[in-house]
Amino acid sequence: MERIKEKKISFTEGSVFEALIRFAIPVFGALVLQAAYGAVDLLVVGQFGDASSISAVGTGSSFMQMVTFIITSLAMGATVIIGQHIGEKRPEDAGDTVGTTILLFIGIGVVLTILLEVFAGNIVQFLQVPEASYDKAVLYLRICSGGIVVIIAYNVISSILRGVGNANLPFLFVGIACVVNIIGDLLLTGLLKMDVAGVAIATVFAQLVSVIISLILLKRKKLPFLFTKKQLKVNKRELSLILRVGVPIALQETTVQISFLVINSIINHMGLLPSAGYGVAQKIVSFIMLVPSAIMQSVSAFVAQNIGAGKKKRASRGFFTALLTGCSVGVLIFLAGFFGGNILSSFFTGDTEVIVQSAAYLKGFSPECIMTCVLFSSIGYFNGCGNSFPVMVQGVTSAFCIRIPVSILMSRLPDTNLTLVGLATPITTIYGILFFGICFLWIKHKKRKM
Repeated sequence: MERIKEKKISFTEGSVFEALIRFAIPVFGALVLQAAYGAVDLLVVGQFGDASSISAVGTGSSFMQMVTFIITSLAMGATVIIGQHIGEKRPEDAGDTVGTTILLFIGIGVVLTILLEVFAGNIVQFLQVPEASYDKAVLYLRICSGGIVVIIAYNVISSILRGVGNANLPFLFVGIACVVNIIGDLLLTGLLKMDVAGVAIATVFAQLVSVIISLILLKRKKLPFLFTKKQLKVNKRELSLILRVGVPIALQETTVQISFLVINSIINHMGLLPSAGYGVAQKIVSFIMLVPSAIMQSVSAFVAQNIGAGKKKRASRGFFTALLTGCSVGVLIFLAGFFGGNILSSFFTGDTEVIVQSAAYLKGFSPECIMTCVLFSSIGYFNGCGNSFPVMVQGVTSAFCIRIPVSILMSRLPDTNLTLVGLATPITTIYGILFFGICFLWIKHKKRKM
């Protein structure tokens, strides 16, 4: 018990930078390993399969990644509310939030499983997957969809732990899953030649192992909230709080991910090689975006606890500290993506033409590495304050008014290429930064008037 207390990070006291870094590093590590799921799948298929398999796994895993991001975004509502209750010194209310969260996401998992199994073919058709990859993409989606409840279970457990300031256990759980996934991919796809089906089965099984181990370990840990079997019910007040924060975040993430699926569809329409190249590039992008994603989750948890404790100035310091730190790292990632696209892409495939297409997209996308740290820090701050409505508005307007139209425009230019299509994302982020800048100025003006 004492050992557990020593590992607990205090967001409301001590150095702001140290608290954020100690929390962000395991969050980043967990995100790296989580992104490795799809990356390892693509890496193994790239070595043992052909371009049609790469395209199928690239598109299928992008869709499943979208579903996971939406689930994680909705679960952010639980992270924020639990964090605020901990900051308010109300462990019983935090326990009510946990019980409500578990039942809410069980219901969501059942509904999603049914929908994804039934409409897998329609989804693949909507994404305009090349004909050679169609059957493989449908198979990949149906196998992964069968394990959606497991994916949800992992993300719910992680959101609860991050809400109380514990990022180490989620890191451990996803690390176990990643190791199992690599072994499964090599065994099923490399040795048994199961191609796309092999990597999909390995992914689901790995996540199942992780959830089982996490439940066993959690029974032995003492957490800073009170939770009993009686609390395993839907508490209307806590459900309202979770949904009030989580639904706008989830809607924002849904529109953002839909816009990327539309881009995927646009690129798939450009041909098999651009489709395969984009699939490889997206795996690299999933790693590039881990720094701002870790910042966003860290800022959300940090701000939530400090708002709950009534320390608004400390919450603001956390926002600016995370923003500056993230941008510093973002410069290095930009250089790697802009100048080293060919090298990064070669880790996933030996096909020279696919590498060229992937590197072209990365060159256009790479300015995003710096700017998105500003955007995600802002999103994390508003989420942590429990004011996720501006986040939703920004996400919806940027997706449908900027990203999709600009992507379509870029794809239809004479002699277009993936570099031009890749530019659509940083252009969209510029709009997002301006949007939140106006929000901050409006809040500051409102405070002065009060």
